Amino acid sequence: MSKANKPPLVKLSEMRPGQAADCFAQLAEKTRGQTRDGKPFYSLRFRDPRRTASVMVWADSTFFEECQAEWAVGGFFKLRGTYAEHEKYGPQVDAEQVRPVQERDREDGFTELDFVERSRFDPDAMLADLDALAVAEIKDAPLRSLVRKLLIDHAAELKLLPGSARHYYPFAGGWLEHTLNVTRNALLLADRYAAQFPDLHPPLNRDLVAAGAVLHDIGRVKELESGPPGQLPRPGVGGELFGHLFLGYDLIRSAARDVPDLNPELLDLLLHLVVSHLRLPEWGSPRLPCIPEVLIVHHADDLDAKFEMYARCLTRDTADGPFTDRDPVLGRPLLKRRGV
Repeated sequence: MSKANKPPLVKLSEMRPGQAADCFAQLAEKTRGQTRDGKPFYSLRFRDPRRTASVMVWADSTFFEECQAEWAVGGFFKLRGTYAEHEKYGPQVDAEQVRPVQERDREDGFTELDFVERSRFDPDAMLADLDALAVAEIKDAPLRSLVRKLLIDHAAELKLLPGSARHYYPFAGGWLEHTLNVTRNALLLADRYAAQFPDLHPPLNRDLVAAGAVLHDIGRVKELESGPPGQLPRPGVGGELFGHLFLGYDLIRSAARDVPDLNPELLDLLLHLVVSHLRLPEWGSPRLPCIPEVLIVHHADDLDAKFEMYARCLTRDTADGPFTDRDPVLGRPLLKRRGV
């Protein structure tokens, strides 16, 4: 096919009925069937983050043998075909060509990250902002070094981590987006309560609040393990056995060995904050908070997580009527039709 006749490269979710185009897609389902006269076929389902479309591969197709022997669910492919929306079977692509993606496709913009939901914000910029907060707000130099060491050592993972596996910020970059919000809000609360209760002795430790906010969910690095390409990390064996609080405790204590001047009492308080910041045993906290700094991080954390869940429910719901469908995580529908 000449370049003049080559169809445009578009996203699967942006193809219009009757449009002939190329697109990248992930194979989500592969089902073998048989026609009435005994000929085999495969019913395939290809997806991107916003649409799934069916592709039929018949026995006389030029790529039937390759489909049968080599195409695996989870793999990425380049499709060429015409898009349609069937009244009964939904989105479909009448495929002329299908092949696994190749390294050269990256020059045309292919990336596995396009098949997972991502934060609206650039992960490199968010990590830089979080590091800058640590530098600016943590005055104790050894504590600041500990926090920055953990951010730097795990930078690659943190850029891709969700805030949680499925409840809040469940998308790539969600950990950074959530942690930035928690840290900023916790510092505002720390300043507010330090001013309101000047007789506390010792005074509210702002450095501890800042460090605890940055590191409160650092255990996600070990809790969540990478899955198949194009899918978000899910809890691994260690994550299921211990959870992110205990794993975060181990990460921080291990990193602290390389910060010899760190005040041991301050380290203990930081570790207590991390393991108790969920506050309640029914929420997963193994210990109840024993210092006021935990309360500040807890409420900043809980507010930000809940607000993201509310916002996601309200902005994505398509139900008729004044309320959303019942959100399975929040356990309730939300009022979306308001005049003020």
